[in-house]
Amino acid sequence: MIKYDLHSHTTHSDGQLTVEELLTRAVDKNIDVFAITDHDTVAAIKPAQEFIQTENLPLSLITGVEISTKWESFEIHIVGLNVDIDNFDLTSLLTQQQQKREVRALEIGARLTKNGFDGIYEQAKELAQDAQITRAHFARALIERGVAKNFPGVFKKYLGRGKTGYVPSNWCNMQTAIEAIHSAGGIAVVAHPGRYQMSNKWLRKLLTEYKSVGGDAMEVAQPQQAPSERQFLGELSREYDLLCSQGSDFHFPTSYLELGKNLYLPKDCQGVWQAWEGQEGALT
Repeated sequence: MIKYDLHSHTTHSDGQLTVEELLTRAVDKNIDVFAITDHDTVAAIKPAQEFIQTENLPLSLITGVEISTKWESFEIHIVGLNVDIDNFDLTSLLTQQQQKREVRALEIGARLTKNGFDGIYEQAKELAQDAQITRAHFARALIERGVAKNFPGVFKKYLGRGKTGYVPSNWCNMQTAIEAIHSAGGIAVVAHPGRYQMSNKWLRKLLTEYKSVGGDAMEVAQPQQAPSERQFLGELSREYDLLCSQGSDFHFPTSYLELGKNLYLPKDCQGVWQAWEGQEGALT
């Protein structure tokens, strides 16, 4: 049975493992088909392809990206799978997103500085190195300063909606992200729909609009998930005629989340990989 993990992050965004470390771990966890989906960047893809080829790893790589979008008052993430990373429309959108991310990071830094955290932007930027700076880097910086023990604690105190360091996002809309993914020959997947803290009514509203603007698939399976939620998302995928994806959304090793862990689709769900089976060059 083929083992798929189609959502992961490297140090090119807010992951804490390098490309090489992440791929080596994926092989150690016996994953067969793997996608790197960094936030608003595809910088990890070519190094990943080269490392797989050089080391002759028994791993098929799906080119991917996770694009942040704005819908109503929610930040919705759209994963693009099997994309042409050199496509002009996609790279142009990602450049715009990266510029917005930097502007937001500067404002987060300014707000936290006003509240006594001098040099916090510079500290977060150093943690990000050459990667896209995200709230996760600010969270790590604040944890290093001892203001909280973990990510949930930091977001609850400083970075969550309505808190001192929260800055509203200015991302593109879902349709723009989906059109760029399609232009790049990819499949658009709405990421972790169960984690947006919205009611079932709002989730259905989201999926209705997502489908209407060309959405192809939704993530149904993740490691940390109640069986009832997985079953419900599977039912929604069939109701809205969406393909199903699965992914760990791996950022770094923890005791509760691991690459490939507890990833399976409910019965009667059509895997997103069926859309690219037989396509030449889909798996690298």
